[in-house]
Amino acid sequence: MPAPSIIIVPGWRDSGPGHWQSLWADSLPGAQRVVQDDWVSPTRRAWVGALTDLILQAPGPVVVVAHSLGCITTAHLPPEATARIQGALLVAPADPERRGVLADFAPVPYQRLPYESILVASSNDPYCPVRTAGAYARAWGSQFVRLQDAGHINVEAGFGHWPLGLALVGSLLAPAPEALVLA
Repeated sequence: MPAPSIIIVPGWRDSGPGHWQSLWADSLPGAQRVVQDDWVSPTRRAWVGALTDLILQAPGPVVVVAHSLGCITTAHLPPEATARIQGALLVAPADPERRGVLADFAPVPYQRLPYESILVASSNDPYCPVRTAGAYARAWGSQFVRLQDAGHINVEAGFGHWPLGLALVGSLLAPAPEALVLA
């Protein structure tokens, strides 16, 4: 079985050159980045379709690294794509019900994700209240990591390479412990 591929899923308006997602896409071996046709006026069908295609093209399991609207896109994936996901790091999810241009992504699915996931949110994210992010984490069955005063966990909030995020991705890449066999 091949090692998991990393698929980076930017949010609304993409992730610029200094964003941790862009830095990781350039430095993590084999990482692939989703490219959307329209970063400014997103539609759920197009965004989910682009991510699904990239996941299904991967040679084996994938670990998704999503930011903002990328988290919500990941939550909308169809079963044939989720079956290929080993884990997901979901950072600073968006709240599409609060922002008109993102309304096509509402309602946000509130079903348990069928893979391991870690949701990282900030106490003062301007795009999603931490209580909403916590509700997503509970519904999705995600481990919840709450950062204090970290904004939208992007360049504007002072996040560059972001070592904590890399460590969290590393935990998702680790193979699952084998079951003990008793003789």
